Amino acid sequence: MTAQTDATDVQNGAQAQGKLGLIPLTALVVGSMIGGGVFSLPQNMARGASAGAVTIGWLITGIGMLALAFVYRNLSTRKPTLDAGPYSYARAGFGNFIGFNSAWGYWLSAWLGNVSYAVLIFGALSYFYAPFGEEGNTWQAIVGASVALWLVHALVLMGVRQAAIVNTITTIAKLGPIFLFIVLVFVAFNMPTFELDFWGTQTPSLGSITAQVQSTMLVTLWVFIGIEGASVGSARAAKRSDIGKATILGFVSVLLVYMLVSLLSLGVMSQPELAQLPAAASMAYVLESVVGPWGSVVVRIGLVISVAGAFLSWTLLAAEIPFRAAQEGMLPAFFAVENKNGSPSGALWITNICVQVVLVVTLYANSTYLALFYIASTAILVPYVFSGAYALKLAVTGESYGPGEGRGMDMAIGGLATVYGAWLVYAAGPAYLLMCAILYAVGIPFYIWARSANRERAFTGAELLTALVLVGAAVVAAYLMWIGTISAL
Repeated sequence: MTAQTDATDVQNGAQAQGKLGLIPLTALVVGSMIGGGVFSLPQNMARGASAGAVTIGWLITGIGMLALAFVYRNLSTRKPTLDAGPYSYARAGFGNFIGFNSAWGYWLSAWLGNVSYAVLIFGALSYFYAPFGEEGNTWQAIVGASVALWLVHALVLMGVRQAAIVNTITTIAKLGPIFLFIVLVFVAFNMPTFELDFWGTQTPSLGSITAQVQSTMLVTLWVFIGIEGASVGSARAAKRSDIGKATILGFVSVLLVYMLVSLLSLGVMSQPELAQLPAAASMAYVLESVVGPWGSVVVRIGLVISVAGAFLSWTLLAAEIPFRAAQEGMLPAFFAVENKNGSPSGALWITNICVQVVLVVTLYANSTYLALFYIASTAILVPYVFSGAYALKLAVTGESYGPGEGRGMDMAIGGLATVYGAWLVYAAGPAYLLMCAILYAVGIPFYIWARSANRERAFTGAELLTALVLVGAAVVAAYLMWIGTISAL
């Protein structure tokens, strides 16, 4: 199947003009995964876990996300006509309403993540200009973030390929400071510091090993969001086979970087010391403790470049999913508007207006990077769970498999990815799941609008029941937030 697809791409070379090759696709995966999260990893991981629990957390995450990476690789070749990533897979496997929720949840996660990136950029710049504030949510920071938002918006409107080239350049540039950090911290690594209270038994506030590992799950999920980047952009890929290659290559590279950054930091500063660092740019404080103030400057410059690149990657991804969903009648038609440069301008405008509104809200609500990334991480669970479940369904039923073709390995991979997704739902906890129910429920009127405009039935019986349960959960969440029982912090 892959060879046939590639041959078709060669025969239709004219159509491939403006498409994305292996390097831009890999950069899209790496660029969307390596954003601000890596620079906050030392504090984020140590905040609720000891070195031993952090190690276990990475092992679980590595296995689970590798299974998900193989899911996207396999689906990209077995279902070449499904070229909108998680949304397409959820809809094909489980119906229109589940597909819509997968698209809606992915879109929510993408643009909420971009809000957190904007906040993080200016929090890092506060080291050089104090009025931005360490949390990046002063009025000066919001003004700066708004300017950056609309500059990126203008770049993407110029064309997806042009934006992807810029993203490739920023992806390469961001890796330099990260590699420098790894080398210098490796040299300074101290095993006794790493082994100090290895399992957290001397720190009662950390809780059991299970609780510690659970505390790392949303953090590790957040930093791997974007693993599906090549799959989401598959309609713009020059060669179908490059989608799977870019996904696996990007995942393995990023996993090694993340593990080294978080684990080596625990050999330079103890868990309690790391936990007390400011959440944003905690890598800067770790390197500063090793080489002095210039280390902090280098990391913060790297963070700004990195997050700017991730902001661009996620602007591309955030517009692509609702654009494709609208083309298929799952969202109102204004999401499907495309400009003369081939950019999804309708979805892009709506997405960035949402980002702008929430940026202003962060000024008055005093929201932080940490709260935003927890909500964004939880919102993407639905697309991830259903991607794994669809791969498992194909392997079980034999759909897209030839006579006698082995399905055991794919069945195991799909099952593992689904179980991992379910574990993430459990690890997210009821508070964040309930808050996300509000965001999902808000999307239901848009789904009904789109289906009505196409004169199609909105719900089957089971889908209507699912919608009612979702609305009920949203009402409960709103009440609990009103009385202060749950909050984003």
